[in-house]
Amino acid sequence: MKQPLTGILPVAPTPFHADGRLDEEGVRRSLDCMIDQGVDAICILANYSEQFVLSDEERATVMRISLEHVAGRVPVIVTISHFATGIAVARARAAEALGASMVMMMPPYHGVGLVPAEQGIIEHFRAVSDAIRIPIMVQDAPLSGVTLSVPLLVRMAREIENLSYFKIEVPFAADKLAALIEAGGKDIIGPFDGEEAVTLLADLDAGATGTMTSGLFPEKIRPIVVDYRAGRVDAALEQWKLCLPLINHENRQCGLRACKTVFAAGDVIRSDHVRHPLKPMSERTKARLLQLAAELDVIALKWGK
Repeated sequence: MKQPLTGILPVAPTPFHADGRLDEEGVRRSLDCMIDQGVDAICILANYSEQFVLSDEERATVMRISLEHVAGRVPVIVTISHFATGIAVARARAAEALGASMVMMMPPYHGVGLVPAEQGIIEHFRAVSDAIRIPIMVQDAPLSGVTLSVPLLVRMAREIENLSYFKIEVPFAADKLAALIEAGGKDIIGPFDGEEAVTLLADLDAGATGTMTSGLFPEKIRPIVVDYRAGRVDAALEQWKLCLPLINHENRQCGLRACKTVFAAGDVIRSDHVRHPLKPMSERTKARLLQLAAELDVIALKWGK
């Protein structure tokens, strides 16, 4: 990438047929829909892609199909998280070889009680950086149970060549983003937030340059970032207020199922199936989701009609 990546970099869902099989055509259609939503990049194989229910073979298939199908239309970020450093390195090399623009990774963890010491975390990320030439985004999320302090993140940004992007989605993310940017200076190239943009305005106030949401309705959220960064803060605030009911419903009630349900309702994909032990959302939650999406006239609800 010639310029730092900013804006909205949503996570692509991984579609399944109603019987649970991987829907390869649905993968392609989801990517096309997201590109039509005007995204700045697409992230694949993340937690909201249900990466944790994919076999290694399925994961490789999704990566290959996605990078071949997008074919450079937008940058693609491949999530490569794994506890084993060697596997994370192999995933990073494979992603770069297929044309990924960036990789994203969480710190190594396997439950709350199995987390390496700080030096092990640094070595884990450094090994990946040494194996590739594309940027690394650190995903700092409560799911891992790993505390990544601001001093640790700044040290990693300064000492690890390709590590310069950060997705901060911990409680009080704005405070952490502000502290990270202040302490890290020029080494913090891409400070991003997550959590479906539920704290986006506060995070932009803190200096975030973009957001990684789901693929549900990035076309409505992207203007918030664009307007804010252009100095049109009042316009950004008004758009955020407009989007907030749907953002909140997705974040607090639906989780990763929201994007798939809206994509299925709009005939982007055939089924909103999630693999067991995940369960479908209730009809009550689904009805409210579709109502809020329809009120905003989101692209995905009509994309395949």
